[in-house]
Amino acid sequence: MATVSDILAQRFGPRFDTGKSQREQHAHTTTWLPSQAPDGVVFPQDVDEVREIVRICADHRVPIVPFGAGTSLEGHVNAPLGGISVDMRDMDRVLEVNAEDMDCRVQPGVTRKALNTHLRDTGLFFPIDPGADASLGGMASTRASGTNAVRYGTMKDVVLALQAVMPSGEVVRTARRARKTSAGYDLTRLMVGSEGTLGLITELTLRLTGIPEAMSSAVCSFPSVEAACDAVIATFQFGLPMARIELMDAMSVRAVNAYSGLSLPQTPLLLLEFHGSEAGVAEQAATFGEVARDHGSTAFEWTTDPAERTRLWQARHDAYWAIRALRPDSDALATDVCVPLSRLAEAVTRSQQECERIGLTGPVLGHVGDGNFHVTLMIAREDEAERAKAREYLSWLAELAISMEGTCTGEHGIGQGKRAYLEAELGAGAVNMMRAIKTAVDPLNIMNPGKIL
Repeated sequence: MATVSDILAQRFGPRFDTGKSQREQHAHTTTWLPSQAPDGVVFPQDVDEVREIVRICADHRVPIVPFGAGTSLEGHVNAPLGGISVDMRDMDRVLEVNAEDMDCRVQPGVTRKALNTHLRDTGLFFPIDPGADASLGGMASTRASGTNAVRYGTMKDVVLALQAVMPSGEVVRTARRARKTSAGYDLTRLMVGSEGTLGLITELTLRLTGIPEAMSSAVCSFPSVEAACDAVIATFQFGLPMARIELMDAMSVRAVNAYSGLSLPQTPLLLLEFHGSEAGVAEQAATFGEVARDHGSTAFEWTTDPAERTRLWQARHDAYWAIRALRPDSDALATDVCVPLSRLAEAVTRSQQECERIGLTGPVLGHVGDGNFHVTLMIAREDEAERAKAREYLSWLAELAISMEGTCTGEHGIGQGKRAYLEAELGAGAVNMMRAIKTAVDPLNIMNPGKIL
């Protein structure tokens, strides 16, 4: 009897691969979780091929694991039960841009950078920026956000509609292009953040934004993380519009300086960006400078020079690699939580103190405009004692955030790594409701099993 691999090999030829290196690449995960390779990898080129793959796998009850750019951090692309990895690499076309309506329709393999390159002559841009050049299908699946979220929202705010192949092989479209609707259940937002557990996204309709007339970036140093966080809170209470507001602690600044060739003061700092008119961004920067001085800022510089702005933000996006370079013989374990803004200073300070108490190195970065921060633990390879401490710390940090009415994950998703905290955060009733939806939509449990639930 023919296996799924036999059928897919016959149907897709060289676009189906069971080689060891390809399978291992599609299980790669940039976290502490062990890699779990699929049995094969297939590269569809359109929705009809995705539907065919799903039906073949459903007929044989073989798991399906969607794969975008492989940049997720919580084991989303692992295949704990084996199965087929469906790589959307070849579904990478921008299908249409509706400049007057400020939206576009894309396939899931389009990356955010590729989309913005395509849009550069339209006066529009796609604002969600998680740092990595992730695929848009993957970003929707994990409800990604990033540095621009404080002004432009997250993926749940910019996905107007999507098309998905469900576990039965049926193709579903969740909405039209209208900017709002009250037509039935909000299936779009049910799919956004579902991490591939309900279906495979094959098309997205995305809200776009006009490119601002002017942008300015600023660097503001503080004597402590607490002072920087207090300045963030005061900025929003003042009503100052911010496009980006990022925190780096002293250790992160030291890493970024060494890796990116910068000379920032090696104290906690905020990296900011203002969008608007020429006069507006100048006024916003000046006003922020006054707020920062009231909270003890020790240095404040701002620029509208595009090259300098790009250099600063590229350094921020490279911070993960910069931190890894601090201890080249170690693995980096990046985690995130999100708390109400009023608890941010306490949460960040306590996270640093706990790292020091248990003897771990963990630089802190944060999208602090929305209370979201990241701790990157540096763990010596093959050191089981340090790994045990890291697991202890992850649990402690998730529980701290939940105790502050926050969340165990602001943007990385649940995947495999944070399943243990979901019920503590949302309660058994909510998790049971998710489980009921999953069972109803995917009764054979073939869609990315072992994730979220």
